[in-house]
Amino acid sequence: MDKINQHFPGKARELLVSNGKELIAQIGLDIVRNIVLDVLCGKNLRDSTELLTRKRIATLNAAALVMMLRGSKKDKDFIEKLPDISASELKKRLQKADRWILEWNLGLTDKAYQNVLRDNPKNLDDYKSKFVGILREVVSESKKEYGNLAGQIKLGGDLIDIDWDTILQIMTSIGAQTLAIRGSEKSTYGKLYERLILGALLEILGFKLVEKNNISNPKKVFWLSSREEKRESDATLLFEAGKGVRFDIGFIGRGNPEISLDKVSRFEREITLGKTKWFMATIIVVDRIGQNSRIEALAKRIGGDIVQMSGAYWPFRVAGILRARTGYKSDLLRLKDKAFFNHLKKKISKIDFQKIINYPSVQPTRP
Repeated sequence: MDKINQHFPGKARELLVSNGKELIAQIGLDIVRNIVLDVLCGKNLRDSTELLTRKRIATLNAAALVMMLRGSKKDKDFIEKLPDISASELKKRLQKADRWILEWNLGLTDKAYQNVLRDNPKNLDDYKSKFVGILREVVSESKKEYGNLAGQIKLGGDLIDIDWDTILQIMTSIGAQTLAIRGSEKSTYGKLYERLILGALLEILGFKLVEKNNISNPKKVFWLSSREEKRESDATLLFEAGKGVRFDIGFIGRGNPEISLDKVSRFEREITLGKTKWFMATIIVVDRIGQNSRIEALAKRIGGDIVQMSGAYWPFRVAGILRARTGYKSDLLRLKDKAFFNHLKKKISKIDFQKIINYPSVQPTRP
């Protein structure tokens, strides 16, 4: 580990490399169950996960501050050397956590590294020089505008000197860190909960989760994240001989849900399992649809249906589509108001979420 990252607290470092399964282990299955129930009842996933995200960000912000103070305690020129060392280390092959920390010291995220530096380490020195120049300029302007900044911060039993250079470097690093963690959380939670919500919904509707390559009776079953020749679907449901549904789910906002439609418009209308051909309907589940969106009209052209998760009874809507497309009658269609929500709560308490979390993805066949 380089002489910068060694100052980053080890316990907080674990939060940098947490994947979906590890995040579930940290927050617990009971909280996961409640979040999935909330979404099935029309609540916003972001509302449910925001406090979890905020805690992770605050914990890592504190760790970044500690790293800066520990480094400054050990080397009085630590802040001044930080951009040079970070740029130099980033030219090496690194683990993700080490890379992220070094990028933040230069005000970068992975996405910014790709876009600003075009993923080319040769551009680091030029960027670093400009970055340092900007910070020095702001330090000079801040001194003129606000006066000198000087003092000490006590960390544990140590007193560390601070000035404008130190404070602005800390703020720059923490700002980049916050952007990176928010982007990471959005992707991690989105992908994880898409699978959990879709798996839970289909089990509540009366279908059994199976592995695609191990189906003994292809009736009232579904599998997750299958990959066919043309493209991936988030779930595939088989009702009875010849009748099935492909599902695509995404927490895509009202601004661009057409992206989801473009993705599923290339689904094959039929699939072959064994000696049987199955006609496949398409159901697209999105967070919400904008007022002037064309997605519903476009979906009808490809024989698909759109469902908004922002509706309180959206699982009822999915049940209705299944009845219209396949003839399957779910128990949900008999329930209203309080009885509907009580049914969801009762059913979700019996779902094995660990099985959904550990469910294997079928990888594409390679030539």
